Amino acid sequence: MGRQWLQKKREINAAKRGKVSNKLVREIMVAAKSGMPDPASNARLAVAVEAARKASVPNDTIARAIKKGSGQLGEGVNIELVSYEGFGPCKVPVIVECMTDNRNRTAPEMRTLFRNGQMNVKVGFFFNHVGIIEATHEGALDIEEVAIEAGAQSVEPVDLVASGHVAAPHLAEGLVGARFLTDATDLDAVTGTLRKAGWTVTVSELGYEAKEHMDLPPDERTKVEDFLHAIDDHDDVHRIYTALK
Repeated sequence: MGRQWLQKKREINAAKRGKVSNKLVREIMVAAKSGMPDPASNARLAVAVEAARKASVPNDTIARAIKKGSGQLGEGVNIELVSYEGFGPCKVPVIVECMTDNRNRTAPEMRTLFRNGQMNVKVGFFFNHVGIIEATHEGALDIEEVAIEAGAQSVEPVDLVASGHVAAPHLAEGLVGARFLTDATDLDAVTGTLRKAGWTVTVSELGYEAKEHMDLPPDERTKVEDFLHAIDDHDDVHRIYTALK
């Protein structure tokens, strides 16, 4: 049969990379619109640019996204953040954040994706609204001590390979990865402190942390993961928060 399957796999991977790039560019535009167009003066923009570069988004694409978002190209950016709440399979609470230029298109598409769950059910009380920071640093560090000095409320280690921060185990050698949680009002301050301390911040956002996590048996977990993967594949989906352990 030749190697047609390999070409198909390449096409699928290229499509996935394209979707990721589009989401990162959209985040850059929104970040540039919401603050200064200079990453040095806009923590959210700095993190968005860092994430885009890590995903190999071309520098000229990043520069154009900043200019477009900040209005320097004379084009209005009409993108808004819209949240959808509900239950996934097995009654797992889920909050989905979308960046969309047409909520009348996004909403019915989300309802279709929630067909194996239940959308438009308030589940926010299952979560705390917090600042979420993911960062890496070279060298051995006590992340608990770092969190205290930076003003974070809590911290946990991050598996750099599983989380996608690095592509292979050997690239993680000598790196420390951590996920810091802050009060919502402290997000920018803690992000700035970590960056000044030499941390490479790859995520800095307001989000949701489950108060309690659900541990499901393998068959039920597979159903929920398939549900979440299908939602995450949607072009407008920006972040997904879930109580799944």
